[in-house]
Amino acid sequence: MTDTLNIYEVGSDEFTAFQRRLAARALSDDMSLGGKPGELLQRAQDSGDSEFAAFATAFYEGLAHTARATVERVIQRVETMGDEGVRQCARLFDGQELPTARIQVNKLDLMKGADGVDEALLKQCTDEIMPRLRKFHEKQREASWQIDDDGGSVGVRVQPLRRVGLYIPGGTACYPSTLMMTYVAAQVAGVEEIAVFTPPETLEKSPLLCALLNELGINEVFRVGGAQAIAAAAIGTEKIARVDKIVGPGNIFVAIAKQMLSGRVGIDSFAGPSEIVVVFDASSDPALVAADMLAQAEHDGHAAAIGITDSAEQAEKVKAEVAKQLADLPRKDIIEVSLRTYGGILCVPSKGFAFRFADSIAPEHLELHTEDAENDAKQIKNAGAIFIGPYAPESFGDYNAGPNHTLPTAGSARWASALSVRDFVRHVSIIRGSKELLAANKDAAIGLARAEQLEAHARSLEKRFS
Repeated sequence: MTDTLNIYEVGSDEFTAFQRRLAARALSDDMSLGGKPGELLQRAQDSGDSEFAAFATAFYEGLAHTARATVERVIQRVETMGDEGVRQCARLFDGQELPTARIQVNKLDLMKGADGVDEALLKQCTDEIMPRLRKFHEKQREASWQIDDDGGSVGVRVQPLRRVGLYIPGGTACYPSTLMMTYVAAQVAGVEEIAVFTPPETLEKSPLLCALLNELGINEVFRVGGAQAIAAAAIGTEKIARVDKIVGPGNIFVAIAKQMLSGRVGIDSFAGPSEIVVVFDASSDPALVAADMLAQAEHDGHAAAIGITDSAEQAEKVKAEVAKQLADLPRKDIIEVSLRTYGGILCVPSKGFAFRFADSIAPEHLELHTEDAENDAKQIKNAGAIFIGPYAPESFGDYNAGPNHTLPTAGSARWASALSVRDFVRHVSIIRGSKELLAANKDAAIGLARAEQLEAHARSLEKRFS
């Protein structure tokens, strides 16, 4: 039996410590980099390229070894150096040269990268998954409207954003699904220009991603990842035209960069590590509960997989299943870190308590493996997405259920929603005047203007009738 996944009794010291870890995880917006900056600097100095070594030395001069300080320095370099800043930052962090001419991926690169793609899977993506995603997102479209009033009118024009950037993460895994999710929502919204940013190694590792980019006809694909990609998209460089909004998940450097640049560019959210809460009772299948917790934990070591149950006996069965299924999983090491730090099964006094506790976490994903899951779902208020019953695994939502898999994390589901068509449009208020409409409403407006001591406002209204 493994101790990777612990069972916590409500009220115990271990339970309290687990709550603290979850709270710290949700609030964390920085990270110590330890000795990593020193390693990167040494690698640059050993490269034999004096220009690159000088860049790296200046980059780390006086810099705190934290993610936030690093991102701030990246933004400064991209802002002052443009493409050269992007290129040097990419080489510093990714460990490979990125000639300026290769910042943008060309059609031939994508065709070469798509060599060896699973043609059957590609066809499923284009003929089954994307139409299913599009069908769901088309329901989110909003129409412009107006209210006619005394010869004038007021209303809203729903207007798509002109240019957006889609960030497709790489690192320990590749995510063609994120490309499909973000692209479909932007396309349905009517966005004119879509630019894709992804780390260089992502295109090298994923023939499916290259094939999809080619199939979708996306003309602007940049082999740039991390904070430098977000900075380039937000600020603009010689080769990269700035975007109106950046969407898509990423690591802590991407998340911090989005947060720092928010206001100069639109962002979808300050996304943290992924998470799932599975509420289960004695009627559940322990193998399915365990499988879904493991699926979430394999994202990365900061992912959280939490089970909540009113059955101590069922908790032990799920723990045993986790140990059994974990044994031969390829990403076992990552899963063990996740489960040991942010995973666990919470034994609670009642299902009502379980629902209230789940609501307090406001998880990105919430699964219900309970006898009356349909009715139980009505008790959940705070979750990015709710998966009802044993045949609604979170993995289905990740790929082709229909709703967008870019969801609020770290408790932000209390006020935030899944990425949608609405994220790619803006509402422009339209006030169409007439003499009759203004005459009927001017006295109230004049009175309010003077109450606020804004005399010029009042006279602006009066002038039209003097």
